[in-house]
Amino acid sequence: MRLIGLDVGTTAVKAIALDERGTVLARAERPYPLAMPRPGWAEQDPEDWWRASQEALAAVAGDDEILGIGLSGQMHGLVALDAADQVIRPAILWNDQRTGAQCEAITDRVGAERLVALTGNRALTGFTAPKLLWLREHEPDAYARIAHVMLPKDYVRLRLTGERATDVADASGTLLLDVAQRGWSDEVIDALEIDAAWLPRLLESPAPSGTTAAGVPVAAGAGDQAAGALGAGVSRPGLLSVVLGTSGVVLAARDEFAADPEGRVHAFCHAAPDRWQAMGVMLSAASSLAWLQKVAAPGVPFEALIGEAAAWAPGADGLTFLPYLAGERTPHADPAARGALTGLAQHHDRGALVRAVLEGVACGLRDCADVVSGLDAGCSVAVARATGGGARSTLWLQIVASALELPIERLDVEEGAAFGAALLGGVAGGVWEDVDAAIAATVRVRDVIEPEPAWIAPQRELQERFRALYPKVGAGGATAEAVPAAAHDHGA
Repeated sequence: MRLIGLDVGTTAVKAIALDERGTVLARAERPYPLAMPRPGWAEQDPEDWWRASQEALAAVAGDDEILGIGLSGQMHGLVALDAADQVIRPAILWNDQRTGAQCEAITDRVGAERLVALTGNRALTGFTAPKLLWLREHEPDAYARIAHVMLPKDYVRLRLTGERATDVADASGTLLLDVAQRGWSDEVIDALEIDAAWLPRLLESPAPSGTTAAGVPVAAGAGDQAAGALGAGVSRPGLLSVVLGTSGVVLAARDEFAADPEGRVHAFCHAAPDRWQAMGVMLSAASSLAWLQKVAAPGVPFEALIGEAAAWAPGADGLTFLPYLAGERTPHADPAARGALTGLAQHHDRGALVRAVLEGVACGLRDCADVVSGLDAGCSVAVARATGGGARSTLWLQIVASALELPIERLDVEEGAAFGAALLGGVAGGVWEDVDAAIAATVRVRDVIEPEPAWIAPQRELQERFRALYPKVGAGGATAEAVPAAAHDHGA
């Protein structure tokens, strides 16, 4: 038997096939193009997702019986379909920045406090609802043809099963969901004058949403971060998911809905039914190291650069890096924030710069963790679990562990979102009773990276320096206040 997880990403579809013990039987990846027709725009042809998904599924299917398929993918994207389920225009993606005016309009119509209370989030350019308003204002002919609205992975579901459906975890990123009630928000939909009939039926992530032509059940699935957390075994309070990828994510599962009144973190439904998640996002994590490599060490492998950083003590003798190369989201919802490298002296070499970048990203993750923790201080976190390309570096994880003051576990399987999607497919296919049983049967810890005791005090000093510098590079104002230094404990 095999279970298949499909992750419809921004640059490629990834597919993974597992057995009931979580052993990876096959992997496949099929890329597709990303269009940027104007500065700040990002679009894709949904047909490319379907073509790539077919190829990836065929590559991992094998000769075994397939008991279930789960879906994951990039969140927030707008797929607009007509009454014949034909794509009206290219999908507008999560990283498209054209909707600033529409975000302001949504906030004005609903009210900032009410919007956060209902949807768990402030209006951000990446979300789906602002894209619909943009389409209404700028492409009225296309808007008039809309009969159905979908998220990226749900278009693949439509082609795979003929069903129009989504899950509450992915729908949390539309800005149209009442996240606490796990249903579409009539209040927001009415305020924005959107036709509720366009929206797909809602399901919990492990619920069957339909079957393939061959009769294989397809789980509702989840957005990439929720599915990735599931793949890391972070389905209940007590564990912290840390994603050290191009961007950085700190995610904690919760038994109750709680929105940050300031909207500094995302409050979404979790892929585990009747649970929620608090998620902090920093926009430049591993991409900060990639930037330094490009400008200071072209062609030098990342492993060699990190080796140079190991020669420097914590704090790099006063060197501090702020990783706001693309603005920031948590804890500063500030697209105007900019990166900085301060404290340079003649004795600093390339290794010192690398150490500063690794530590600056760790400081950003700590900022995220402190806000996430503050939503439920009564629930202690004992350990974090790391995924993403940066998690392959033991030194970087030692730095992050020392910044978080938590041990960090690495897992046997690194494909978080696709792995989590496969687990959801297994629940839909009857292999496991629920997601907790799926995690218990398949998620295994490979090793544990402990905080370095001698690094704790220098890291705390660096964190204070890091936070004090933000007002000098940020936009300022109420949404750009530095996070106050927090006690060194965590909650989720």
